[in-house]
Amino acid sequence: MVSVEETHSNSTRIHSMYASFHSPSSLSSASSTRIWRERGRSMRTVRSTIFCPSPASSVGADRPPPHLPTGSNYVSENLTDSVMDIRLGELASRTAKSIKSSFADEDFGLLDDLSRSFSDYSVCSSDISGELQRLAATAAIGPGLGSGSGSRELDLDLEPEPCEGFLQRDSFSTEIIESISPEDLQPTVKLCVDSLASPSAAIKRSAAAKLRLLAKNRADNRVLIAESGAVPGLVPLLKSTDPWTQEHAVTALLNLSLHPDNKKPIAETSGAIKSLIYVLKTGTETSKQNAAAALMSLAMVDEETRLTIGASGAIPPLVALLINGASRGKKDALTTLYKLCSAKLNKERAVNAGVVTHLVALVDDQGSGMAEKAMVVLSSLACIEVGRSAIVEEGGIPALVEAVEESSSKGKEFAVVTLLQLCGESVRNRGLLVAEGGIPPLVALSQIGTARAKLKAETLLKILREPRKQEAASSSSP
Repeated sequence: MVSVEETHSNSTRIHSMYASFHSPSSLSSASSTRIWRERGRSMRTVRSTIFCPSPASSVGADRPPPHLPTGSNYVSENLTDSVMDIRLGELASRTAKSIKSSFADEDFGLLDDLSRSFSDYSVCSSDISGELQRLAATAAIGPGLGSGSGSRELDLDLEPEPCEGFLQRDSFSTEIIESISPEDLQPTVKLCVDSLASPSAAIKRSAAAKLRLLAKNRADNRVLIAESGAVPGLVPLLKSTDPWTQEHAVTALLNLSLHPDNKKPIAETSGAIKSLIYVLKTGTETSKQNAAAALMSLAMVDEETRLTIGASGAIPPLVALLINGASRGKKDALTTLYKLCSAKLNKERAVNAGVVTHLVALVDDQGSGMAEKAMVVLSSLACIEVGRSAIVEEGGIPALVEAVEESSSKGKEFAVVTLLQLCGESVRNRGLLVAEGGIPPLVALSQIGTARAKLKAETLLKILREPRKQEAASSSSP
């Protein structure tokens, strides 16, 4: 077993070998004031877990090459100086395209692949909260349940509905909807749409709730409801002072936006985007989540729409949801931020809103379940200079080095891609990466990671060798 002292001694030798890449003076300002790290934690003073078997990382990973020792579950402990020198020599001797071309394209093809970790509809295709409300309402009127039983999301004294028939049916269910054709539903939809303009708050609330349910699962219903003029009637309800009405309206719009033909008309409806942002700022937890998901859905229209959403002030409340929201709210915020940040101006807005601090914190917390998604957003922000500077300032390099060691197979890919973006054209950032002990895990990843992770790790290692090659050339010249 390798002792802590032996591991530390070995890491000190490794650091000495590679510290000559860059001047130590350039590293003095690297520490973040917000995310504190013990110096050298990523430099083998703790056991590396890069080769620990995990459900996510074992799939598709290659077996260790025969020249690496395999006696320990932590193979990176056996990455001695000589092994790393051999590996670095192999990389240096390969004939390949220029290193600059490997990252100057900003690796958008890979980022497109990374973006698949965000399922466009995974967070918003099912109106879970609406179904739970319906079931709760059904249970509340059952036998043996008094007025004080159960829990309530909102303590509201709701006005009784002054109407009979369809709009008063709390038990209207998805089973009924699934059995009715759009043609047969058309009169019902028209009744609901007309009721959105009723002077009665209760009728408007009920109509929005029914449209929410009708649009929940069926694409043909979404088209029918939108074509019947529901969107202009729902948008004003987003600013309702009644939390239930607001929630029904925002969720109905979310469900309608899931149909590709409805996205642009909703985005172009007067006041729709700003009203969704209003819900994002003022709504209940569920309303905020659904407003974020609706904005994400609309952001898929085109870059002009994404810029409009950003210019309308969506990014600061999305960052607030990322910080303060429940688990689903955080995921919705991350997904929406990623979609919006495909536009350069929105990247700058996100950085200015302070999102980088919280993204790095999520990367640092591998148990949060959101580290991979946070790294994808960081990869997007690393495409601009102000984003790269913010990531480094907030302690992103040490967090990403540890992700290379400890994350899932996919997480390692995201981490090395982001490190490649940070270090591609910055000598200072390369020095920070070396100082954080990035060489050993990168060498290990280049050996037994996934095919893509190996390629990116090899490219980054080649970049890290460049200063030494330049110094050697200059010292040998007369």
